[in-house]
Amino acid sequence: MKTIQRFSTSAIAIAVLLGMSACADMSTQQKDMAIGAGAGALVGGVLTGGSTLGVVGGAAVGGVIGHEVGKNK
Repeated sequence: MKTIQRFSTSAIAIAVLLGMSACADMSTQQKDMAIGAGAGALVGGVLTGGSTLGVVGGAAVGGVIGHEVGKNK
């Protein structure tokens, strides 16, 4: 079981690093929205014990908050 968890964690880390390389051409507002969505998904997953609805809901709320914060920059 621990092998699967380690593999999953490594795969997610690699996917995040590859995904962040696409952020070079993004505006500040888009970057803030992406960061907010990622943070919201993380918090939503932690608060709901990893439920899909919690992760997706957290990502949506975090994305909206990041979008609004990025407007002021």
